[in-house]
Amino acid sequence: MRLSALLLLLLAAALPARAEEVVLGLSKDQVRISTDFSGSEILIYGAVKREGPIIEDPPLEVIIAVAGPSRPLTVRRKDRRFGIWVNTAFADVDAAPTFYAVATSGPWADVITDTEDLRHRISIPRAIRAVGSGVDEPGIFTDALIRVREDQGIYQLNESAVELTESTLFETAIEMPANLTEGAYAARIFLTRAGGVVAEYDTTIEVRKVGLERWLFTLSRQQPLIYGLMSLAIAIAAGWGASAGFRMLRNQ
Repeated sequence: MRLSALLLLLLAAALPARAEEVVLGLSKDQVRISTDFSGSEILIYGAVKREGPIIEDPPLEVIIAVAGPSRPLTVRRKDRRFGIWVNTAFADVDAAPTFYAVATSGPWADVITDTEDLRHRISIPRAIRAVGSGVDEPGIFTDALIRVREDQGIYQLNESAVELTESTLFETAIEMPANLTEGAYAARIFLTRAGGVVAEYDTTIEVRKVGLERWLFTLSRQQPLIYGLMSLAIAIAAGWGASAGFRMLRNQ
């Protein structure tokens, strides 16, 4: 018993205590959505804090992931039948991030193994947590969802976009599109070696509507009747104004 305890103490003393940690900075920790909001860029930068010298082999890699609030949704497939497009199949996605961007310091296959990706759910397909019933092959619909949102700039995989200097300082810029969903955006930073995660750091970026956008959003949630009547009045006024304008043009 004493020999076992002595061996455990020797092993504990031989292991380094938290060899590498992330010290992070953000160019902004809040994004404000106003009526003229056309997108934003957030600079994520930081440093690696060490207790000892830099390990050169295997080299250090950095992965940065930013995820918006997750929402359930239904993905539908349309086929042309008798000359018209109709919904023929669907898949229910339990939760998909409204925005997701991943930036790495090298090619994806070099910075993380599939096992570690599965454990931490970093890649875009793994960030979509589950697919419900609806079809026999739900993966096809998940792939289609990813393609559509990549084309919209909502989902991004930016390989070799993290600049890593002397295995210590790192930075990258995340482009956030105009059609952002309000909420807390989770930012995760991973340090990896030989594809394995050796350190992780989490923080949040707040995305909030301000000004007229905030007032209209709050009104629609707290006073839906007033919001509906106001929207109807604006539509009627706009229609009447357009009609009056056309009449004036015809009379000239």
